[in-house]
This record gives sequence, structure tokens and C-alpha cells, in this order.
Amino acid sequence: MTIKEADLLTVGLAQISPVWLDRAATVAKVADWVDRAAASGCGLVAFGEALVPGYPFWIELTDGARFESPLQKEIHAHYLAEAVQIEAGHLDPVRAAAARGGIAVVLGIIERPPERGGHSVYCSCVHIAADGTVASVHRKLMPTYEERLSWSPGDGHGLRTHPVGPFTIGSLNCFENWMPLSRAALYAQGENLHVALWPGNLRNTEGTTRFLAREGRSYVLAVSGLLRKGEIPADHPAAAMLASCPDVPANGGSCIAGPDGEWIVAPVTGREELLVATLDHRIVRRERQNFDLAGHYSRPDVTRLVVDRRRQSLATFLDEASE
Repeated sequence: MTIKEADLLTVGLAQISPVWLDRAATVAKVADWVDRAAASGCGLVAFGEALVPGYPFWIELTDGARFESPLQKEIHAHYLAEAVQIEAGHLDPVRAAAARGGIAVVLGIIERPPERGGHSVYCSCVHIAADGTVASVHRKLMPTYEERLSWSPGDGHGLRTHPVGPFTIGSLNCFENWMPLSRAALYAQGENLHVALWPGNLRNTEGTTRFLAREGRSYVLAVSGLLRKGEIPADHPAAAMLASCPDVPANGGSCIAGPDGEWIVAPVTGREELLVATLDHRIVRRERQNFDLAGHYSRPDVTRLVVDRRRQSLATFLDEASE
């Protein structure tokens, strides 16, 4: 293998719609797109925020803040039932596709973790390694605005980076990408390829992606989902949103920026597509010559960040057997 070949990684952004609020069908669709990305030569494929089983668009369209609303309770109960429990094997088809294709996967899910009681959900980003193992699960630190009526705040446990080919990859969900200290936690671990997950709108990716890349002197993959009004099932409790729903609640906007802040793939909207690009680690090294945020341009003697990566829990049990 030549030096040049060792510096390259082909990546895919799977800009797709979920089978909205249907976990099993969406997982099967994701697994199919993982296979497509592997067949296209990708070593990494990324999917949008909350893709499995879908983003809670109904909250802002159905008076979601009304307290003790029977409608909101019914929708939320269904959302919990369709959420992902990794421990139950819900992501096994995606894990199998990753192992089958030797491809790493970054996937946005709505997680219902049993260790937090099993009745609250988190907006989580799952990193699945190329051997099919779950390498990390990052729960969104702070749901944004109306999301707080559905999602719980996460913790720092998943603020981790992972090696994929010549790169060190980190991921954040949606508005977390605007949180400088969360970004710094990833920079400090050597991140040079950042995956920014979004539910899907050009307004979120067009203005931020190039800035994030320029700040981190890293590649930034901004990957979004899609949703069209016709994809909302009319027999679902959340169909109440149809009366006020725009024709395209989520129009995509997936894109890739290079370490110099310039577009490699400009934002794509309105269609499902696997966006493929080959990234060269040498460009990262070039751009770090005059600015390396966690390296020669940092001053840890003056300012440092403390990151608590312990998984949050309501109780710590001290039993006799553990004494």
C-alpha cells in the first residue's frame, strides 16, 4: 500500500427518509443502505439524527405543550414502543450489515435504555464499528426547544472518538454541534473527521458545516434525514399533525466540507441519495500547519476542559456481595 492510499477513506452520507415511527421497517431500510454504501466502496456511512424511528415533528404541529393532553400521551406512548433498545437486539440487522460489508456506521436513533427505567427516551448517536460491535452510544446532552417535551437530557458517556481508516471520528447530534465545549471534548481526543447529525433541513447545515470544518481543521460530514407529508401514515395517532404539516417537514441538506472550510459536496436537498466522497488525511495535516486547536494552538496551562463521561443513573446500589 502506498502512502497516498493509506491516507484515503471513502465515506457515504445516506440521506434517507425513515419508515416514520416504524422501528423494524426503518432498521431494515438502514441495513439496506449500509449494504449499498459498502458496495460503493465506503469505509464509513452516516445517517441523520433520530432516524430510527423518526423525529417528533408532531410536537410543534399539534399543541404539543398542552399538559395532560390525551392525544400527546397516546402519541408519546407509541413513540416509546417504537424506540430502540440496543440490548434487545433492535439494531442487530444494522450491526450485521456493518460486519458483512466491513463498514463503520454512525446512526441517529431514539433510544429507550432499560438502565434508566425503560420509560424515557434519548436522542442518541450510535457508532457501530466495522466488525458490527457497538463502539459507543452518545445521548444528546440537551434536547432543543420543543424536543424537551419528548426527549430526556443525556450525559457525557458517549463523548468519544473512534479510529476509522486514517481518521479519528467524533459525532454530535443537531444543535450540539453549536456547543463549543462539546466540540472541544472531541477535538481533545484527536478528532479530524466530524459527523454532524441533523433531522433534515438545509437551514441547519448550510451555515454551520463550513464553519465547523474551518474551526476544527477537520472534514465535516453533515448528514440529514428527509420526511415528506405523504410519508406520514394517516392511521397513526400523530396523523393529527397533517392538518398543519408542510409538504416537506425535512428537506435534507446533507453535505461535506473540507478542513479548509470549502465544499467537497455542497448541500443536497429534496431526494434520497447516497452521497459518496473520498477524503484525504494529508489535507488535514496541511491545514493544521497554522492552527491545531488541541495541539500547538492550545494553552492547557491557561484554560482546560473537564469532561464527566460517567453514565448517569438514579441510584448506586452497594450490596454485600460487592463489599
